[in-house]
Amino acid sequence: MLSLDIFGFQALWSPFFLSFLLIVILGYFLIAVKYRLKFKDSEALKMKQGIYFTLSIAILYTVKGSPLDLMGHLMFYAHMIQMAVLCLVIPPMLIVGIPSWMWSKVLRLRFVHNVFSLFTKPIIALIIFNGFFSIYHIPLVFDTIKQNMWLHAFYTVLLFLTAIFMWWPLINQHPDYQTLSGIKKVGYIFASGILLTPACALIIFAETPMYMTYTDPHAWGEAMKLCVPPSTLANLNLSGPELFNSMSPIHDQQLGGVLMKVIQEIVYGVVLGQVFFEWYRKDQADSANEIAKSLETSPVE
Repeated sequence: MLSLDIFGFQALWSPFFLSFLLIVILGYFLIAVKYRLKFKDSEALKMKQGIYFTLSIAILYTVKGSPLDLMGHLMFYAHMIQMAVLCLVIPPMLIVGIPSWMWSKVLRLRFVHNVFSLFTKPIIALIIFNGFFSIYHIPLVFDTIKQNMWLHAFYTVLLFLTAIFMWWPLINQHPDYQTLSGIKKVGYIFASGILLTPACALIIFAETPMYMTYTDPHAWGEAMKLCVPPSTLANLNLSGPELFNSMSPIHDQQLGGVLMKVIQEIVYGVVLGQVFFEWYRKDQADSANEIAKSLETSPVE
């Protein structure tokens, strides 16, 4: 098999994207730390928030700027790892990493407020994210998007935004946006897992490869132009992704579906555990408060 090094440094490490993300991190800490006092009602940045935000940006670079992004055009299973991390791992970390007072400043903007108010309603959030994810992996839609740079960029951003909407009711810590609690969060997690299952099942149990961008040399060549300069591709004269992948297309596709489902179950399992512990602690605190009030109001003999 050929090495990925033949595509060059720019295709492997996306230096411009890395520079952009470093600027984002710098801007975050300047606003959250150095210039925080210029904002009304701001609060000191917690270490946990800074760590979560930095990790979310680092992971974003890993899936969209490192060689994993290039591998996603060569192997379907790498693409599904990208999708799982981009939609299920990064959004909740990003939501927690941005302090509530920063969210308040952004959500006060009329357009942003209206969009969030509508698309973060639990049922709507579940439907739009899982709907866009499932539509994306319809073969005709997938192959069309993967061969057009602007469509691919637009849909990736759109899918990421809908993932944030989906995670918002479950993860956000803003006191004015708590729409779910207790058993409702548990039901929300299970509902999201169920809605994502059909798309994964279709990919896993298909008897033939579904995506031309991983089987047809011309379609694959067009898709590769999204991350590799056309001049580089012309000089390499490659026939297809089989030069980089030892698995057959159908096994590659099935592995991708399985990995997506496994990562989803792990992430949802972790979040479900946190929800249970949070629910238990709140229930214990409420019980203790009721006992304390009962003792305070009981007559002294």
